[in-house]
Amino acid sequence: MIAAVIALAALSFVLGIVLVAQSFSRRRMRRKAGAPRILVPFTGGQLDPTVLRAAIRIARAEEGVLVPSYLLVVPLEYPEDSPLAEQVNIAMPLLEAVEHAALREGIPVDARIEKGRSPTHALRRLWEVENFDRVVAPAPNNGHGGFSLKDVSWILAHAPSETLVLKPSS
Repeated sequence: MIAAVIALAALSFVLGIVLVAQSFSRRRMRRKAGAPRILVPFTGGQLDPTVLRAAIRIARAEEGVLVPSYLLVVPLEYPEDSPLAEQVNIAMPLLEAVEHAALREGIPVDARIEKGRSPTHALRRLWEVENFDRVVAPAPNNGHGGFSLKDVSWILAHAPSETLVLKPSS
């Protein structure tokens, strides 16, 4: 009985991701071939509006594609491929809001969700499979939101492309 409930939950999760992916692809604007890709990684259930506005301005100036990427952290007590429905339920409305803000400005969007044991692990996994021309990462603001100082240091040391770390004013 428990196995059936777990299987049903996993199936529901996968179906939800497929439906959301189809929704994103239908609404995504046409991209120019070779357009710069601006990665905006975030985690923790929030993306500072100042960081989002800056990333949209960069994408507009470079005629690029905004790639908002929500980084899911998989706790060590769970297998790495665990369906994290609760975290996905937090990520999806945030990605939708980012997409709407960018589309209002005429910026094409290619949203992502990536899982890892830590935010930097998820970023490393994303960088292994995709190329980005810019990274716009949020720094912590008075200890809240954004990446930790340790994560910011790691991003600056390991980012495969030009990187901007933005600390919004309080």
